[in-house]
Amino acid sequence: MEHQTLALITLGAALSLALPRLHRRLQLSRAKHRSLAGHSRMAKRVAGLLPGYAYDEARFFGADGAPPELQARRRAAFERLCAQFAERYARGAEMSAAARGLLPDLQFTSRYRVPFQFSPYLRERLKLSAFVDSSSGVKIKDVDGNQAYDLAGSYGVNLFGYDFYKACIAEGAALVAELGPVLGSYHPCVLDNVRRLARISGQDQVSFHMSGTEAVMQAVRLARYHTRRSHLVRFCGAYHGWWEDVQPGPGNPLPPRDVYTLQDMSERALQVLRTRRDIACVLINPLQALHPNASAPGDSSLVDSGRRAGFDRAAYTQWLQRLREVCSERGIVLIFDEVFLGFRLAPGGAQEYFGVRADMVTYGKTLGGGLPVGVVCGRADLMQRYRDERPADICFARGTFNSHPYVMGAMKAFLDRLESPAVQAIYEGMDERWNARAASLNERLAAADLPVQVANMGTVWTVLYTQPSRYNWMLQFYLRRHGLGLSWVGSGRFIFSLNYTDQDFEHVAQRFVAAAQDMQADGWWWRDEKASNRSIRRSILKEVLQRIRG
Repeated sequence: MEHQTLALITLGAALSLALPRLHRRLQLSRAKHRSLAGHSRMAKRVAGLLPGYAYDEARFFGADGAPPELQARRRAAFERLCAQFAERYARGAEMSAAARGLLPDLQFTSRYRVPFQFSPYLRERLKLSAFVDSSSGVKIKDVDGNQAYDLAGSYGVNLFGYDFYKACIAEGAALVAELGPVLGSYHPCVLDNVRRLARISGQDQVSFHMSGTEAVMQAVRLARYHTRRSHLVRFCGAYHGWWEDVQPGPGNPLPPRDVYTLQDMSERALQVLRTRRDIACVLINPLQALHPNASAPGDSSLVDSGRRAGFDRAAYTQWLQRLREVCSERGIVLIFDEVFLGFRLAPGGAQEYFGVRADMVTYGKTLGGGLPVGVVCGRADLMQRYRDERPADICFARGTFNSHPYVMGAMKAFLDRLESPAVQAIYEGMDERWNARAASLNERLAAADLPVQVANMGTVWTVLYTQPSRYNWMLQFYLRRHGLGLSWVGSGRFIFSLNYTDQDFEHVAQRFVAAAQDMQADGWWWRDEKASNRSIRRSILKEVLQRIRG
């Protein structure tokens, strides 16, 4: 009897210790998004199982089961497109082919421009140019002399137009020319830069770095140092650079470590923040307001028409306010990663736009006036890299090129212009202007009975597809043929600069509609009435499983 009692007591003690841990684990699991993007370990396992294979010519044109006569129309249209590109981009394509063997970045982007099954056949026949040699206004000219409206935006750098940044770089270079590339010491313009950045960000102190990724790394490191906690929280789909802790799934050779990936805009995520004691910081990329819980859209993932996006400013503001409250209650450092959006939403960035103050904020891209830079602004107590009471306990961060004179000079020129009345006026009515442009384009697309719509967050846009199709990714090439310059992610993200006039946008809209009409006429959007996004995904899954089984 005594032995049974002792056993029951031991079991009860073990359960009392295990149950809270199990509860926290269950709570964490429920706070993750149900997609693979919300489960980093599972996503990594699935990615490791996915076999590489390619469609032959017949499958390339008939992956959706289109009738033979339609496949023949697609094939003829594709051959015309290849011939036009070969003629139009002859020199650029030749240069790209020569560079591809030496530039791994170019190898990667060319391979992942479309779904991988279609990629080999397309790359073999459709030759693209990666080389440009001039920019002016809202256009870029390639090495073959072709001009295109810039919808790539230099991945966020180009906020006010390339002529604006050319002037910043030239003015900044002239300002620091007498000093040259002297490193370690500071050019006098640095003092002016940090004072203005502290004022703009509403933070106490500023540190400079060499990239946005590096700035985020330092912000997280300082948060861990001062809270003495291990884990960071990122939200499903958000991008914060390519280093290990913030990219825990596919693309990272290491398994997830001290990071929790939670569901965006979720009460369950807030509950995890309220109850766990190991969370040092929460990272917010405000761009996720356009596509919560989804990764950055790229045409390489367009296996169907399941892409979704939509910006609800009021809802996202409320989410950030609640997040701010919980972080304040729990002593968690709230970090706004504004490297991409920068000053695109407002002169004071996302903090001003949403009316929420972070503990630390990171910038990059456009702030360098066209030159590469990363910046961390934060509270004084969080920015300190040492402890007076423990002289060997430091949080080291130093970079040879931090505060490079030429970058600091271009930054000063950028900040001078940012505060000018002319630039401040650009922000007046900006949301209304760009929302109206998106609505206008959507009306034209609907009137032309095209299965395409756009969604936007200010000047950042993405293309959505309204009927099931396996060939949505083809639109990027028709857009290029009509003189619209895209980034390598295709129609997933358009980034307009704020210097687009109504006339400029009208030209873009006309070309967009014409490109979509051409694609429709060439048969790529044929629809099997029985097809759905779910049936497309099932057929692809069946195809993949057959490959795995050999």
